[in-house]
Amino acid sequence: MNKKLTLSLDEDIIQKAKAYASQTGKSLSSLVEDFFESLTEKPTSTQISSKIKRISGKIEIPADFDLEEELRKGLEEKHLR
Repeated sequence: MNKKLTLSLDEDIIQKAKAYASQTGKSLSSLVEDFFESLTEKPTSTQISSKIKRISGKIEIPADFDLEEELRKGLEEKHLR
């Protein structure tokens, strides 16, 4: 459920944020929500962040997926070959 929030910010920051939002195709609300979520979410190495889940779409990630192991394999493949 969405709820309104009133913020008081420096005018220059607001203008920069609006420009950034426009360049990235996002709304200011979306930027603020993403920021607050990143502040309050502390994923563990075995937990996939909600941001990754959102952008992964309909890809089903196995329950035993090990993000750190997959990152390690990818870096080894990239740098050791």
